[in-house]
Amino acid sequence: MTSKRERELARAKYERQMERRTQRQNRERLVKVAVVVGLLLVVAVGIPLLKNVSKTTAAAPTPAASTPTTSASTPTSLPICDQVGENRADTIKFSKVPANAKSGSALTLHTNCGDIGITLDKRAPRTTAAMSFLANRGFFNKTQCHRLTTQGIYVLQCGDPTATGSGGPGFSFKDENLPVSTSGSTIYKRGTVAMANSGPNTNGSQFFLVYKDSPLPPNYSVWGKMTFGVKILDQIAGAGVAGGGADGSPNQKIVIAKASVRP
Repeated sequence: MTSKRERELARAKYERQMERRTQRQNRERLVKVAVVVGLLLVVAVGIPLLKNVSKTTAAAPTPAASTPTTSASTPTSLPICDQVGENRADTIKFSKVPANAKSGSALTLHTNCGDIGITLDKRAPRTTAAMSFLANRGFFNKTQCHRLTTQGIYVLQCGDPTATGSGGPGFSFKDENLPVSTSGSTIYKRGTVAMANSGPNTNGSQFFLVYKDSPLPPNYSVWGKMTFGVKILDQIAGAGVAGGGADGSPNQKIVIAKASVRP
């Protein structure tokens, strides 16, 4: 074989190698472009990264909450929550709970993030009658859960139509079914539902949902236990507190569209 023929074969081989390399590089660039476009769509459209598993002062802020810290609470992943409008502007007021008001056996909070079910505690008849009355009269409809704590105590607080922590129904009632403690503190277990207050016997409409065992003074009337939907609270807590810190409005807005009572 002549040296000229060898050079031609070598050149042809080189050109084939270069063509394959160019094709490979083009494919890699297309993959990178697709990935970038996908990420841009996630950011632009707000596609949630974590699915939700269920799709479903009368009273002041929760229980002697520990002083807020300045440590940042960075959102990790958000549950799938429907978009919601502004909190209800008007406040329904009542002078008292009617004497013939009856307690239901269970209450469901239908929120934009799914349903939260609560079995009502028979050991708190006054409280459960009041909460059933308010739910049946639409008091909790279109109200935002306004406070989330993620350090020291672990609760989501709801039941204030003004979403400020100072709203209430226009009446108050006495404490009942308080935890028994000899040490001045007790553990409110995950799933507990209790009344928030501004002192003894000042219960109104605000309540808190415990998503992780929390040490608190035994001063808050326990009136129910979550039977489903507690994982929704886990995800709300995972999204953090607006503005950072450990105590404030949740980053992921959660609004009670309606509260329904089962007899």
